[in-house]
Amino acid sequence: MRGDYQQLVDEISAVLGAPATLEDRDFGLIAFGAHGSASDDDSQLTMDPVRTRSILHRSSTAAVRAWFEAFGITRATGPLRIPPDPAAGVVMGRICLPVRHGGVVHGYVWLLDDGHLSRLEIGRPGVPPDPVLAQAMDTAARIGALLAAEARAGAEAGELLLEVLTGPPGDHEAALSELRGALGTSADGPLALVAVVPWRSASGPGGEGFAEDPGSGLAGQPGVAAMCVVPDSRGPKGTGGAMAPLGRQAEDAAGAGGAAEALAVLVRLRTTTVLDPAHTAAERLLRSPRAGAARGGRGRPGHGAAAMSAGGTNGRAGTNDRAGAGTRGGEPSVRNGTATAQRPAAERAAADRPGIPADAAAGISEPRRGLTDLPAAWREAVAAARVARGDARLGPVAEWAAIGPYRTLTRLPVMGRADPAVAPLLEPGRAQLAHTTEVFLDCAGQAGRAAAALGIHRQTLYYRLSRVEKLTGLDLNVGEDRLLLHMALKASRIQVG
Repeated sequence: MRGDYQQLVDEISAVLGAPATLEDRDFGLIAFGAHGSASDDDSQLTMDPVRTRSILHRSSTAAVRAWFEAFGITRATGPLRIPPDPAAGVVMGRICLPVRHGGVVHGYVWLLDDGHLSRLEIGRPGVPPDPVLAQAMDTAARIGALLAAEARAGAEAGELLLEVLTGPPGDHEAALSELRGALGTSADGPLALVAVVPWRSASGPGGEGFAEDPGSGLAGQPGVAAMCVVPDSRGPKGTGGAMAPLGRQAEDAAGAGGAAEALAVLVRLRTTTVLDPAHTAAERLLRSPRAGAARGGRGRPGHGAAAMSAGGTNGRAGTNDRAGAGTRGGEPSVRNGTATAQRPAAERAAADRPGIPADAAAGISEPRRGLTDLPAAWREAVAAARVARGDARLGPVAEWAAIGPYRTLTRLPVMGRADPAVAPLLEPGRAQLAHTTEVFLDCAGQAGRAAAALGIHRQTLYYRLSRVEKLTGLDLNVGEDRLLLHMALKASRIQVG
């Protein structure tokens, strides 16, 4: 079906002699025509940053979406002319053709105008649009019918996937059989499940204006066989709810007016050893306006070890702890649980992943052949997503196979409170001590490696560790005490992440 979209976009591009781009209603790229300018002189073709970003990243920024939607494209039934705005990165003007079917907008065709389309009448009361634009709108309507059909098929497959993942055991086999029938030959091939957390549907916090059907946008997701929204209150039976461990930030979002949700995405793979299609789908979906706990989200929560630099774990830290304003006796000052001498891990991570909210992450299960083990694959994907949210080193997309000791921790029952001995160390005001302890334990208790990783003097390290021992009553020379501390610090990441 993707070839059909490309063919229709090329048809519009050829009729109007203008570069055309097809995006879904969430501004995810589906297809684009590589047509030249009216003069066919490549040296004269002005590059438009918004179109370039859409093609390279397969998505647009929230600011660009808001700017175009301000022209009424979501309500339009005919062509709209949108002027250039270099300040917004829109170097060239556009004609927008809304892609509609059954009274619902499913996407948009964008036509770049280097001036040669300015003569075209787009239509107004009593004046029909230019015949070539009317022809292009007919083609856009055919695209709309295809997108609507794919959305219906995707919604059906998504409902079946949700039933397989969360339904009662007695209905599992029937749902599995129906899902197998809906997917056809894809059902027997290599597959992986992706979890995107948190995810805001139309009924979730801040989700107004988004489509209700979970299968919408499937056309813009290469390799996606099915997807569905999984509420926090539902999960494979016997697990206490698949989304129950999403963390306190998700619980806060639920308390603010909507349930914490995740998007489950079933991805077709080429082989069971290559997860590239799953990574591509995950990263694209993380740039959706639905990803993240809230519009313009709050970033990762600051609590205990998770509030500190993730780069300091496993001996891979830089020298973030070394110095900065407000230090005293080699100790960086701490305010509100965060070291002012270092840039928080979530901010650094966000800078490295433009377009992805700092509080959103995705997890990828181990690949499977066929559908029989989907509930277990879902638990793996959700666990990996939780880890990716809590440990910035591993985000924004983490594979179950690559999260190491977290595989064991995520299998443990979710506890409401940390171990009493460790709880004082996890209070926000002691984030620096928690971070120091985690790095020390990640470095296998080797003081020299830990001090170098933290960028501090070894005596400073010993001083901090002595404070930890007094605070917790634990002895860092005792293996079991070290194990308790290490497990609690790692668990604090995924419980609040």
